Amino acid sequence: MKVAYSRVSSHTGQETGMETQIEILKKFGVDKLFIETGSGTTTKGRDKLKECLDFVREGDELVITRIDRLARSVLDLQTIVKQLNEKGVTLTATEQPIDTKTASGKCFLDMLSVFSEFETNLRRERQLEGIKNAKEKGVYKGRKQNIDVEKIIKLKEEGYGATKIARELNIHRDSVYRLLKKVGVK
Repeated sequence: MKVAYSRVSSHTGQETGMETQIEILKKFGVDKLFIETGSGTTTKGRDKLKECLDFVREGDELVITRIDRLARSVLDLQTIVKQLNEKGVTLTATEQPIDTKTASGKCFLDMLSVFSEFETNLRRERQLEGIKNAKEKGVYKGRKQNIDVEKIIKLKEEGYGATKIARELNIHRDSVYRLLKKVGVK
């Protein structure tokens, strides 16, 4: 059985990318299609990917359009490929010479995964550099704080501990510690 997995990032404007992927996969003759929207930087929170990997059986072929639709890190890709190999499932990319049924396809898969992770790391570095430059210019100030620091201080003075304050304000305990430290309250 040919099982396909398709993913686009959650960024707006990528709807046509999904339509293109689905069209390519259908032309490739897939029998079942799993569609997901979200970042590929990690496999965490990608429910359709998990569902797809649970679904495939020995003799199946998992089909993707490009390797970066499946994983953006070498470790995640290797984990997925290992899981597929253990189940007796092959991996094929329609737009890249990847086919784990052949030695050259496996080799190309490994090379592409390294470059995909490199690209992700470069993008992250550029983004952090851009944020740093924007902060220096006073353009970027980060997300506006929506936690009432005065309320935290008041509750702390009333003898509440960090856990109780966090529950009271429906925030994470780490936020309580961080903000108390920031304002110098012990």
